[in-house]
Amino acid sequence: MTVHAIAHRAGNSLAGLRAARTLGVDVIECDVREHRGRLEVRHLKTAGPLPLLWDTWELVPASAPRLGLAELLDADHHDTTLMLDVKGRRPSTAEAVARQLHDSGIEHPIWVCGRWWPAIDTLATLDFVRPVLSARNRSELGRLRRRLADGPGVHGVSVHASLLDEAVVAELDARVEVVMSWPVNDVPLLGRLLGIGVNGIISDEPDVLAELLRRRAGS
Repeated sequence: MTVHAIAHRAGNSLAGLRAARTLGVDVIECDVREHRGRLEVRHLKTAGPLPLLWDTWELVPASAPRLGLAELLDADHHDTTLMLDVKGRRPSTAEAVARQLHDSGIEHPIWVCGRWWPAIDTLATLDFVRPVLSARNRSELGRLRRRLADGPGVHGVSVHASLLDEAVVAELDARVEVVMSWPVNDVPLLGRLLGIGVNGIISDEPDVLAELLRRRAGS
């Protein structure tokens, strides 16, 4: 079984993209948001009328440079598997991402994930898109299990590490190609998830991803 090494948020900057490619990961994840008609690649959220971008323990001016999805796709040169985490609950965002991917002339697979599944279903109509449904809490995991029981129709699932045990992973693995988990930011958690059959490790930590690649090479 191949376990995918996935660099969490590494695609949110061109420097992160280059570093992840140098490390040799399989998939580079980025966050896609629509803001004033433009698709931006960033995890930070806008703050309404305030000129700020924010997340927990992080605050930056809204005037800070923002990477566009088109720029990221151009910089990728179509030789890296990207996973786009589509943020928000607006149908227009998914439609805009679909247009951008179509217009970019992409032919190789791109993974698209998110917790708002209608957006993922919209993007799954593109032949080269591999849809991934995400679940952050027990309610979402319950809906995910019911959705897959009705027929998979998706490439993979991304489930928070706190929700997974061996039985849940086995159930999901029987219905999709990739069962991935996040945030896997220490080696003991990496070992636990590998031990219960997870085959997609999403990490912010280059050392954890390097350890996964080392174990995989030695297997």
